[in-house]
Amino acid sequence: MESPFVIVDLDHAPEDRARAHGPEPRDQDRALIGVAVEPREAVQDFDILLTGVPDAPRPWVGCADPHATARQLGRLVERRPAASVALVQVLRMGGGLSIPDRLVLESLAYSTLQGGADFRSWLAAAPRSTHRPAETPVRLGRDGPRLAITLDRPWVRNAFDAATRDALCEALQVAVADPSIGRVDLYGNGPAFCSGGDLAEFGTSRDPAQAHLVRVHRSPGALLHRCAPRVTAHLHGACVGAGIELAAFAGRVVAAPDTVIRLPEIGMGLIPGAGGTASIPVRVGRERTAYLALSGLELSVEEALRWGLVDEISNLDDATAHPQRAVQS
Repeated sequence: MESPFVIVDLDHAPEDRARAHGPEPRDQDRALIGVAVEPREAVQDFDILLTGVPDAPRPWVGCADPHATARQLGRLVERRPAASVALVQVLRMGGGLSIPDRLVLESLAYSTLQGGADFRSWLAAAPRSTHRPAETPVRLGRDGPRLAITLDRPWVRNAFDAATRDALCEALQVAVADPSIGRVDLYGNGPAFCSGGDLAEFGTSRDPAQAHLVRVHRSPGALLHRCAPRVTAHLHGACVGAGIELAAFAGRVVAAPDTVIRLPEIGMGLIPGAGGTASIPVRVGRERTAYLALSGLELSVEEALRWGLVDEISNLDDATAHPQRAVQS
């Protein structure tokens, strides 16, 4: 069986390979990683581009030792080949699709992987926890033309469960339906904006096909996209998985200095499933999105600012630190 990844040394590769205009047929089901000492122009259609130059321009990712980083990414791809290849395929195809269609594509791949051996293996080894629902997982506050939406399960760092998803959809539908709302502020109460999917609910759906239909029908990402110019997401603490995937849809993203961003889904045998393959590439490009997802590494708020994943680093004001004080419902 062929390796699920290819590393190309662009400093020594044939010119036609370095200027590839789409993956070769034999590379359609492999992750393509290009490596160069310095960023090159006219390099196309690699899934990840690594260079030794710090603060490299998009789509490149700067790292101290790009060849070692490429080999490490290769090992991660070999560990989770189905999810890794599905990720790069979704990102490649997504560039030619609308945001709503990207969300459907992502959900189809996510549901397929939910039935895969890697996810089942991860799920069997994951520690079990008791789901602790909130009576009101999302709170709304209205002050004239401003709507404040606050994720409110602080005891689990606003982990995203089905009830939170549904409540967030209801809140965003208010913003979409009411043109008098000129500003929407999205907060997370407690020590983190959102720590990602609630692991206590992972794997509880036994029907991936039905889960796909629910995911598409009840999509906070799709609603955020519809009202994005009016939305500011206020990030702090952990912004993991859904925490950054949804925030990236916002027209403006303001992050506190303690913000930490990570996409962990590949390690679970999945791909981002809250809209990240649609929202994050718009801000940072598909190559950097693939790097974040395949590596699973933390992205500092400073690097997120340089990449354009966040628009501003700002100390928490009283409204953000205590969103319940921002607007009283």
